Amino acid sequence: MLARPVTNRGVSPFMSDAVKITVRPNGPLRVEGPFVLSDADGKVWELPADKPFFSLCRCGASEKRPFCDGSHKRIGFVCAASPEPQPEPEPQPQP
Repeated sequence: MLARPVTNRGVSPFMSDAVKITVRPNGPLRVEGPFVLSDADGKVWELPADKPFFSLCRCGASEKRPFCDGSHKRIGFVCAASPEPQPEPEPQPQP
């Protein structure tokens, strides 16, 4: 018999909605959309379905890890990560 897939917040293994993750300047990762959050052992956090987004700690100082509690402001966390522009690929000669 096959085990039922773990679901959370209406999330199934075949998600059709996109998950958006925004790197907040000097702050957390903001996750929007259907997702499952689990630890290294596969234990799943139950997340309220009515919450439109969750903020995940990047600074390591949160008392509510993996969730952000605003500690990045208190400790002066600085990280303005942005994607680097990717160079245009060079055309390959045709044989």
